[in-house]
Amino acid sequence: MRRDDPADDELAAHVRPPGWENPRPRGRYNLVVIGGGTAGLVAAVGAAGLGARVALVERDRLGGDCLNTGCVPSKALIAIARAAAAAPPADPAAAFAAALARVRAVRAAVAEHDSAHRLRDLGVDVYFGAARFTGRDRVAVGDAELRFARACIATGARPAVPPIEGLREAGYLTSDSVFDLDELPRRLAIVGGGPIGCELAQAFARLGSKVVLVEAADRLLPRDDPDAGGIVARALQRDGVRVLVGAPVDRVEPARTLVAGGQRLRVDAILVATGRAPNVEDLDLAAAGIAIGPHGVAVDDRLRTANRRVYAAGDCCSPLRYTHAADAMARIVLRNALFFGRARASRLVVPWATYTDPEVAGVGLTAADAESRGIAAVVYDVAMAEVDRARTDGATDGLLRVVTRRGSDRILGATAVSPVAGETIAAVAFAMAHGRGLADFGHAIAPYPTYARALGRAADAYQRARLTPRVARWLAWLLRRRR
Repeated sequence: MRRDDPADDELAAHVRPPGWENPRPRGRYNLVVIGGGTAGLVAAVGAAGLGARVALVERDRLGGDCLNTGCVPSKALIAIARAAAAAPPADPAAAFAAALARVRAVRAAVAEHDSAHRLRDLGVDVYFGAARFTGRDRVAVGDAELRFARACIATGARPAVPPIEGLREAGYLTSDSVFDLDELPRRLAIVGGGPIGCELAQAFARLGSKVVLVEAADRLLPRDDPDAGGIVARALQRDGVRVLVGAPVDRVEPARTLVAGGQRLRVDAILVATGRAPNVEDLDLAAAGIAIGPHGVAVDDRLRTANRRVYAAGDCCSPLRYTHAADAMARIVLRNALFFGRARASRLVVPWATYTDPEVAGVGLTAADAESRGIAAVVYDVAMAEVDRARTDGATDGLLRVVTRRGSDRILGATAVSPVAGETIAAVAFAMAHGRGLADFGHAIAPYPTYARALGRAADAYQRARLTPRVARWLAWLLRRRR
């Protein structure tokens, strides 16, 4: 963390105040929350607002990776890079320094929402330090022992670093450290073509780095629709990113030379963006009778651990490692832990988005997912070239793809690629969560011209598909009789 920027001091004053004194435990807590990221903050603030006695334990900084190293700083950097692409700076080095200063200022301003002082004012006892279970109903923080009726593990995740020969010796960046850079890397290699890798590759290229993006799979964004990954690859290449797919990194040689896909790439900095690993070590979970599963803390559909007093939410227990998913899971914990609720995580409809230019967003199943599960599906495509707003914006290299169950308009999933794909997919997610079908978008009126009108076009395509020859003959007969 930089020490010469007032924004860093402002950030620390909110998320890890110097001289903070942990409170004395106030008897038995209704809820003890371990981890002060999105899931932990939502659980703690929500419980306190309902009148519960709540303790929140954070070992580092409140706000988690979303505030400190993830969503907030990365999206601020992306916005600055977009402006740089429109008007390239004369001095990229100076512009980069100004960009990182702006990122830190935005992060400090947003940190007020996650402030320790704010939490204390809301009735939450905030403890800084490493937490560990000392029994099925108690947690130790330093010399203090917190007894609880219920607890929520919300310790998040961290960047996962693959065991590549020579990587540690060469030195590398992750999403946890990239925003502490002082200088723009002249040549930057990014290992990993998922959302983080693609976003930062485009941003750094637009800010003046010579970027090579290396992905072991045969395409970028391997978890998204294949066509979406292809569109993003073309967009990155237009911005000067060298994209290598099907190119696992074999090793890193001296002088920061990557050997990947049979090529040797000499760079000035290496950024590793190959996924995230749950933070479950050092909690002494066994002391509380809590098991580990494939995604971290093992939980059932109601987010309960093997110890029925303890729940978990967010990146520490779920493959859906998104801020909004952590928020939703924390709300399930509140209902189930405090009020004997029966809310289930499997009922959540969780969309996702990658904030490249254009954005890629998805929800539910892709066509390939449906096929692999043996689900008969029909796909409706709308090219952005058919959407007037995309044409006026010169953003026609995109699409909306909606997957429905064959024989109905039930939406199984969707993919959107456009400058506002995240906003479009939110509407689809809402429809799926409330049992609305694709045809319903044909009954809604979207402002003209907007990208949202692509949803109406998809609904029209569904209605046209229903017009079988038999139905067409019947309609023609009916209209003749009404002449």
